[in-house]
Amino acid sequence: MTLTPQGGGGRHGGGRRRGEADGDRGRRSRRVLRWSASVVALAIAGTATAGYLYYEHLNGNIKKESLNIGDSKDRAAASKANAAGQKPLNILLIGSDARDTAENQKLGGAKDIGTAARADVQMLLHVSADRTNMSVVSMPRDTLVDIPKCTDADTGKVYAATADTMTNASLERGGPGCTVATWEKLTDIHVDHFMMVDFSGVVSMADAIGGVPVCVDANIYSRTSSGHGSGLKLEKGTTSVKGKQALQWLRTRYGFEDGSDIARTKAQHMYMNSMVRQLRSNATLSNPDKLLKLAETATRALTVDDRLGTVTKLYDLSKELKKVPTKRITMTTMPWVYSSDGNRVLPKPTDAAKLWRLVREDIALDGKDKKKTTTTTTVTDKAAADDEIAVQVQNGTSSGTQSAVTGRAAAVTGLLVGKGFTKAAADSSAPLSEDRTLVRYPSADLAGAAQRVAKALGIPTGQVKKSADVDGVTLVVGADWRSGTKYTADDDTTPASASALNAADTKACMHVDPDYTW
Repeated sequence: MTLTPQGGGGRHGGGRRRGEADGDRGRRSRRVLRWSASVVALAIAGTATAGYLYYEHLNGNIKKESLNIGDSKDRAAASKANAAGQKPLNILLIGSDARDTAENQKLGGAKDIGTAARADVQMLLHVSADRTNMSVVSMPRDTLVDIPKCTDADTGKVYAATADTMTNASLERGGPGCTVATWEKLTDIHVDHFMMVDFSGVVSMADAIGGVPVCVDANIYSRTSSGHGSGLKLEKGTTSVKGKQALQWLRTRYGFEDGSDIARTKAQHMYMNSMVRQLRSNATLSNPDKLLKLAETATRALTVDDRLGTVTKLYDLSKELKKVPTKRITMTTMPWVYSSDGNRVLPKPTDAAKLWRLVREDIALDGKDKKKTTTTTTVTDKAAADDEIAVQVQNGTSSGTQSAVTGRAAAVTGLLVGKGFTKAAADSSAPLSEDRTLVRYPSADLAGAAQRVAKALGIPTGQVKKSADVDGVTLVVGADWRSGTKYTADDDTTPASASALNAADTKACMHVDPDYTW
């Protein structure tokens, strides 16, 4: 059990428990303060380090905002617990390009302080319910998405919903809570927390750990004749970058591969993976003086949701993240296709939807999950004849990325009738949203009938479920069967287009565009 400062752990918290001695309180505080003082280190590596700081002061540094400021109708359902009662964690990591201070202005290359911040980096971090694996999905900032209506929690200003808008614009529409709302609307994945860091936070983290090793396959200088580019200049091979150079690496697009935002995302994955390895093997963060400086800078650069806004809660979260071994951390990019004008990208319909489903269903993206056993009800009663089985067919083809297919329930009902299930009937109620096609039944006496329907359509027995939400055998046509007369069960492999990269891979190296070599 953790000690929560009085006053909700906010700016003026930090009261003593009744009967607690100064020595006990001091030891307790030191235990609580063993956390990695940067949002990136905390979120990706989950490394707790020794520090001796006053958490009341650090709590005052941490900025807090509302978790989700979108319409309640767009909220994704909370993640369900597994058989052991454990729940997965979904944390949205946001890299802000804010120029709200002179330091951030200088690092970002902006001419004016106070320009609206955008979400240049967006990564959804999914920690499995059993804490055995972690999946990270990046969305390129050039992705066109639908941004829901958002209401600024501080000013009350309402931002109308927009379509086909670059995803990085979500941050300037009321804050990180709008970026969270945008992700939930797109993916139908419930976000538990967000963590946002600015330019200076990235620089301070790289300095604190003594540099992050990165690799390029040729000399690179990210600068165009017109002055565009990050200014990154490195020699071929591996270099340990820190400070401004680390920020340049994370922001480089001119010079990496095809010069797209996709290439930049790949470079960010390599950096994060390398930093994970550094943090988990580097002892320099045990130096109290270095940690003090890092914590001051990082907490001032850190913005989190209001349910995560104390050192105590961040420390508790870091302990959960630390349970995941490095070799089970998988970095991916949302599968994408170019927009019609070729200047932006869109989620790749089938592959992106599949990736979101894998995350929603807590399936590891590295393919190393232990095979999950499926429990089925023992059938004791023989199923009735096909023409005696009443089947209700529901349309569940709606998803976070696609609208329901009109008339799908009626089409599959016709298919069932043609197979002899003459009592099948289409449900005309509003479409549902199911990732997979399911056959549901309310009681054991209908298990045989449900399995008979599934067999007739080629639906795996693992997708036949007992449910108290139905009155009879019910077929829910899911988003995995939007067309056609033959059902093909979807597999659980990560799409190749997601470009998966394991955090333990030490051989990854960015390809340099020959036009940017020196």
